[in-house]
Amino acid sequence: MSERLLDIDALRAGYGTHPVLHDASLHVARGEAVGLFGPNGHGKTTLLRTISGLLKPVSGKIRFDGHDITDAAPSTIVGLGLVHAQQGNKLFGDMAVAETLELSAFTTRARPKRRETLKRVFALFPRLAERKRQLARTLSGGERQMLSIGCALMCQPRLLMLDEPTLGLSPKLKEELAVAIGEIAQTGIPLVVVEQDVEFLLSLTQRLYLIEHGEVAREIDRAHAPDHQEIMDMYFGTAKT
Repeated sequence: MSERLLDIDALRAGYGTHPVLHDASLHVARGEAVGLFGPNGHGKTTLLRTISGLLKPVSGKIRFDGHDITDAAPSTIVGLGLVHAQQGNKLFGDMAVAETLELSAFTTRARPKRRETLKRVFALFPRLAERKRQLARTLSGGERQMLSIGCALMCQPRLLMLDEPTLGLSPKLKEELAVAIGEIAQTGIPLVVVEQDVEFLLSLTQRLYLIEHGEVAREIDRAHAPDHQEIMDMYFGTAKT
């Protein structure tokens, strides 16, 4: 069995005639947490959308646990256990919190464990338990993000991808969500996390990839992490790779 759970090779993708990803290659090992960072608009969200089947690649290969999922449907990819938690506004606003979570356990793997998983989600996010009868559209931004991650957990992920989970949140909610994500990582679920807060990523993950102009510009091991100034240089394009 390969040590690589997710393997992406020379991936190209975009929107219509607008290319975004240019031969992006990276991997995630079994049991590993990996962070993606870089300037806005340089392809991080596009990469996650392509991996999860929401966007079809122009070329390249995506393999998950030995399966070629390059052209697979999103439902097939989720069924294999690769789950993408998008930013929290991608919800059905007129469904109650508990109903949204229970319906998220739709795969063959997840359905038999939905009651048990729901209890774990409510333990991880007590705010959702308190608001389980509320409609999703009545939640705050931070609570919607918690619900988005909770829905992903209901799918019994074997690898969980989080797209900027703390974006736009108050410091208090950001800290609360960061603690919950840390607890998820401690359960052994492999993670791919897109975040602008590199210090948070370094506390959570073993390796980072800098995504720049649709390419993997640099790979960083936590043991050799850059200092704050080097990170700023990377963002503003003055760092030497």
